[in-house]
Amino acid sequence: MSSIGSSASPRTRARDFWRFARHLISSSPSRFAILIFSALIILFTALLALPIASASGTVTPISDALFTAVSTICVTGLATVDMAAHWSPFGHVVIFLGVNIGGMGVLTLASVLGLVISKKLGLRAKLLAAGDSNPLRAHGGVVNEGQTVRLGEVGQLLKTVALSLLLIELIVALLLYPGLLMAGIPPLAALWEAPYYAAMSFTNTGFAPNANGVAEFADDYFVLTVLMISVFLGSIGFPVIYTLAKHYWHVKRWSLHSKLTLITTAILFVLGAAVFLILEYNNPLTFGSMDAGDTTFQAFFLSAMTRSGGFSVIEISDLNGSSMLAASMLMFVGGGSASTAGGIKVTTLAVLAIAVWSEARGRQSVEAFGRRIPSDVQRVALSVVAWGATIVALSTIVIAQITKAPISDVLFDVISAFGTVGLSSGLTAELPDSAVYVMAATIFMGRIGTVTLAAAVAATSRSQLYSLPVERPIVG
Repeated sequence: MSSIGSSASPRTRARDFWRFARHLISSSPSRFAILIFSALIILFTALLALPIASASGTVTPISDALFTAVSTICVTGLATVDMAAHWSPFGHVVIFLGVNIGGMGVLTLASVLGLVISKKLGLRAKLLAAGDSNPLRAHGGVVNEGQTVRLGEVGQLLKTVALSLLLIELIVALLLYPGLLMAGIPPLAALWEAPYYAAMSFTNTGFAPNANGVAEFADDYFVLTVLMISVFLGSIGFPVIYTLAKHYWHVKRWSLHSKLTLITTAILFVLGAAVFLILEYNNPLTFGSMDAGDTTFQAFFLSAMTRSGGFSVIEISDLNGSSMLAASMLMFVGGGSASTAGGIKVTTLAVLAIAVWSEARGRQSVEAFGRRIPSDVQRVALSVVAWGATIVALSTIVIAQITKAPISDVLFDVISAFGTVGLSSGLTAELPDSAVYVMAATIFMGRIGTVTLAAAVAATSRSQLYSLPVERPIVG
């Protein structure tokens, strides 16, 4: 009789399950990661649906519980309920734990769980984790030692992920606590809000434990600056943190991925602030009533938060249409690869920009900082952008058809969902259940879809011993 049958002992069934899990990890770490994230969403949906999780002691509707679970595990920050008022202390603790688990990243989490189950990282899992640590490595052919974290360092990298998350959140919480006290928050409440804000900022989620969110600290530049720094550290990615920790003063030893991430992030941060400053300086609902110093600071804060932070001092719906479009573009790009941020990632944008520049100058290869970017990395970048644009387009069409809401509001919230940003025009909280499920699927695909797509495309890179005849179609 088969050991998988109904008469099998619990020990046998457990052994078969672990054998299946080990096989899945070794054969397809990406698929295992998706299964883990899906299982976490189901678990947190069940926890948030419990009566003890709501402040009223009633069962939360499944659509709201599921959406909150997806938004939590995928560190997004969009909500269909009043996050401060709807959830009980138990519910807030569940959400706090969920964003920290989700913040570790889909591939990193899968690698850690795979390590626990299989007792060691297999070669394919190590390759995948190394790829997550530096998406710009040469996936096909020989892996250049300068392009990637060495396989022997993967275990150290995974430890760095967990330790950096805990350490940075602890430091941010310690910095925020006196700031919250000076802002008038009671000591006991600040003792909870400080680590909560630290987790929500570093994981780029954007949930707030209080009714007014960070609007309460609109004039407290210390608190807002700490939040911006925390969001920045979370958005640059663990591989960059890993590189900076090892070679913080030796810029020449930084990986190409780290250089592209930091430079592109800085450019988008400054450029975004300049755009918001120009478009909103005379808007009486946003920056129009502020002096020059306040306007400049708030423009930088908004630029940082539209990249993936999700906190907002002003009402997003009060922005000019041009500003909402600019914010949508920043949200679509997102943060760094293997980070708590979403979007297509800044390195994807950088690779495509460098490729376009190289083509315009007639160069045969795409190069940056004395390194050549292989063609398969450019193929991954194009695939990620196409995947993201397709998701955003389809979700926008479906939700617009369901709600009949203004297309500008739908597009903004859909891109915010795809980029796991958490800013909203106000539409998400009013969505019917059918549109809520579409938005939840958008968040899920935005969080792990681009990563797994990149891994899948990279995995298909094979050596080909022959070439077909060349024929050039007309492009452009």
